[in-house]
Amino acid sequence: MKVVIAGAGSVGSSIARELLSHHHEVLLIDPKPEVIGRSGLRGARWLVGDACEISTLREAKLEEADVVVSSTGDDKVNLVVSLLAKTEFGVGRTVGRVNNPKNDWMFDDSWGVDVAVNTPRLMTALVEEAVEIGDLVRLLTLQTGVSSLVEFTMPQDSPLLGATVGSIDWPADSTLVAILRDEAPITPSIDDVFDGGDELFFITTIAAEDELRALLAPQGLEPETEQNQPEQDLPAS
Repeated sequence: MKVVIAGAGSVGSSIARELLSHHHEVLLIDPKPEVIGRSGLRGARWLVGDACEISTLREAKLEEADVVVSSTGDDKVNLVVSLLAKTEFGVGRTVGRVNNPKNDWMFDDSWGVDVAVNTPRLMTALVEEAVEIGDLVRLLTLQTGVSSLVEFTMPQDSPLLGATVGSIDWPADSTLVAILRDEAPITPSIDDVFDGGDELFFITTIAAEDELRALLAPQGLEPETEQNQPEQDLPAS
């Protein structure tokens, strides 16, 4: 996979290092030539220039990239690079770094951003995930705000303990993609049995999160779910 990263600061360099360790082809774009020497990245290609300039992106042959990552410390730059990657070069996948949470609303498909990474929000979600057992925690928003990656830690008193993956009627727009048990990832099969403390990871539409939350809720939360049910059943306007 060919990945172009705009911004070779600490974030961009860390992403590049991980991608290189997985044998992906990486090109970094940065206006400061001195970052090349201090990056310590082996195997990466470099282009010194302004990633907001069409001429720089043409030199980078952006049309050949599978993914473009905008990881600079300037939200304006990240938005412009994402938009140019989509509209001018037809890149299939763009990832944009959000530095200021107040700008989060702009990082969507109107600016060419497929996935917005808001580090403070992600860190908050990870903190919540560490303490919130028995509730659904959104870790990441995907596909221009339509879908999300969510996590649920199975409580020891969950009514789903002992049930198999295949025996549960999951919401139509939610897919169980992984189970983390004893720090080991498991690819779910229909015969896998749920155990207390299991961490379940789902790809779901944001609209289906409430339905998934109600399904996974401990027994003690069912009355609250029932109170909310009429609102979910209202006909679409």
